[in-house]
Amino acid sequence: MFYIKGGIVMKKRKGLGMKLIFMYSLLLNSGASFMWPLVTMYINDYLHKSLMVSGVSLLLMSSFMIIGNYVGGFLFDRWSAYKASMIGISISTFAILALIFFNGWPTFAILLLFLGFGDGINLTLLNSYATTVKDRDVRSVFNLLYIGLNLGVVIGTAMVGYLLKYGVATVFIAAGIFYVALWLMTFFYFNVDFNDSQSLPDDKKKAVKTVEHSKINLIYPICMMVFGVYLSYTLWESVMSVHMVNMGISFESYSSLWTVNGLMIVIGQPLINYLSKKTKIKISTQVFIGILIFAISFYGLIFAKSYTGFLLIMIFLTFGEMIGLPDVPAWIDQLSSKSEKGKYQGVFNALMSAGRAISPLYGGLFVEYLGYNPLFIFTATVIMVTWLIVIYKNKKSA
Repeated sequence: MFYIKGGIVMKKRKGLGMKLIFMYSLLLNSGASFMWPLVTMYINDYLHKSLMVSGVSLLLMSSFMIIGNYVGGFLFDRWSAYKASMIGISISTFAILALIFFNGWPTFAILLLFLGFGDGINLTLLNSYATTVKDRDVRSVFNLLYIGLNLGVVIGTAMVGYLLKYGVATVFIAAGIFYVALWLMTFFYFNVDFNDSQSLPDDKKKAVKTVEHSKINLIYPICMMVFGVYLSYTLWESVMSVHMVNMGISFESYSSLWTVNGLMIVIGQPLINYLSKKTKIKISTQVFIGILIFAISFYGLIFAKSYTGFLLIMIFLTFGEMIGLPDVPAWIDQLSSKSEKGKYQGVFNALMSAGRAISPLYGGLFVEYLGYNPLFIFTATVIMVTWLIVIYKNKKSA
């Protein structure tokens, strides 16, 4: 099917291949990763605002991302996935290009809100589009997406450290290149016709609704478990750097842990995916094993006193992450009806963003009043409680 857009003859695609989805993930996460290590330091050191101001700015940015997550899922289900994608990436691209020229206060903080909202739409639509890939099973798709995410994070965070010495505008120019490339790719390749999807016969709809109700009762506990996971995971990006430096470990050594994490995922995730196929392990079982390992790693932080200890815990955590986290959106996709895939991918991304948003403030207050070890114990316990709830709900819905 062809149509004319702005004088250009465009062809509606019948579906998306894995290469396009992977490139979307890589470009989006590379561009977005320029901002996360930069925001706190830039507001504090360059704009001379307090750490509380930078924390509030990040919280507001994440809050707008959560709104974008929901909006993206709603528009995917109820309107046009392609038009929603173009709106989301256009907002993000506008914000990042505007930051090249307008990066003072409070313009910087205001543009962060636009960037967060646009990226929230983009992230949910990425997951929603991924559910439509037909040439691979859904687990393979989300495993490759996770590799794209982590490879993007490695690229973005590595480049921002190198480019910042040439000025913050240079950082935004580099990030803008990724967003412009993503805008062009979305414009030319992501106009997909979903109207040929098969619908269920009328006599089967009632039975399906009954099944869906029990499945939906499981989706929300899974998303709450995801909230707990990212509430804890983001502590590694915030209070852990301070904790390790206070113990006499250099910031460079702390940073190297993320290199280990990224490389393990890029190299190890395809192997995990291969073994999952060979053993034919259920998605739910694999998620439970991975989240358990992930939670236990936080109990281990109580005993870490040296760089070697933190390195071993990061390796252990990353194994849990590789086994459990990539399959969560695939599991949610299996539980979702065809008409609400975008909605529940939006809920998943919203609670993931909420965990990331609240974590720095939650971690800082916990450390200030109770200390690090109570934080690690409480955080691990939160994951374990939500993990047990999901196991219980999963058995009831079986």
